Amino acid sequence: MTDKKWVIAWLVAGAVMVASMVLIGGITRLTHSGLSITEWNLIMGTIPPLNEADWNAVFEQYQQFPEYQKVNSHFTLSEFKSIFFWEYLHRLIGRLIGMVFIIPFVIFLVRKSLSRELIFQSLALFGLGALQGFLGWFMVKSGLVDRPSVSHFRLAIHLSAAFLTFCYILWVILSIQRPNRQIQASKRIAVLSRVLVAVVSLQIIFGAFVAGLKAGLVFPTWPKMGADWIPSSVIADMQSGGISSLFTQIVSVQFVHRTFAYVVVLLIGYLWFASRNEELSSFQNKTIRFLVVMVLIQFALGVFTLIYLVPVSLGVIHQFGALLLLSASVVLMHGFSIKK
Repeated sequence: MTDKKWVIAWLVAGAVMVASMVLIGGITRLTHSGLSITEWNLIMGTIPPLNEADWNAVFEQYQQFPEYQKVNSHFTLSEFKSIFFWEYLHRLIGRLIGMVFIIPFVIFLVRKSLSRELIFQSLALFGLGALQGFLGWFMVKSGLVDRPSVSHFRLAIHLSAAFLTFCYILWVILSIQRPNRQIQASKRIAVLSRVLVAVVSLQIIFGAFVAGLKAGLVFPTWPKMGADWIPSSVIADMQSGGISSLFTQIVSVQFVHRTFAYVVVLLIGYLWFASRNEELSSFQNKTIRFLVVMVLIQFALGVFTLIYLVPVSLGVIHQFGALLLLSASVVLMHGFSIKK
């Protein structure tokens, strides 16, 4: 296998691990496991409790914080172990991702397998990885002070950074595979692809707000929110709190997330309709068709996740669907970028 293929395999492995990190992160959040480990030790934290004394020590640490005191005071050690597992696995995968990126990077440097551009791109990935680790702890800290839940703003930043890292890896892989890409004839589709990435990204951020505020548990009905298309509390919140209520109030956040779901569906529908008379490559047409199928699946997943009160399985699949939808949007946008 050539060096180029080895580099691509390295990046693909990293992307798969980041995607698994998103999946495990979703399970960690939905099983309320994220606050089970109350400290961050980069090296020693790799070793889990190995005996009963170790388990009792970490359980006693957990008992000193709001989640145990206000929510899980009935927990036995066995129940604590079940939530500790997911948070530990989440952090362990994060450490493994660092090793998967750093060790091959050093080997490729020694072999001079990386171009100058790819070296800088790799360093950017290291920066994103380090930032992601910091943001994870920054998020957890918000739930260790006076309330047994993390800030929905910090959750959104943490999730967005994971999605950004995955999409940047994808962008680098595509750039290696297509080094001489040129902008295609359709400027309209090029613009729409960029708008789509922006809108899907915003929808993902509001999805994180919904998750952080547990807004998916209110108004578990569709297509209306209860008996109304627009609940009266949304209007009342706007009148009292202004535009900021759309980012902070539970019902308003769910309303915005629902509304943007329709916007994403309509935008992708329009993208497909507009592309029918454009001279696009076979790959671009396949990407657009994938987007159409994926957005319909994702919309249905959102509805079922809502009406079934956010079960872990549907919640995780819905989050992963968002990653696939954003990734396909980035792939389409990449096809219209100019390589100088």
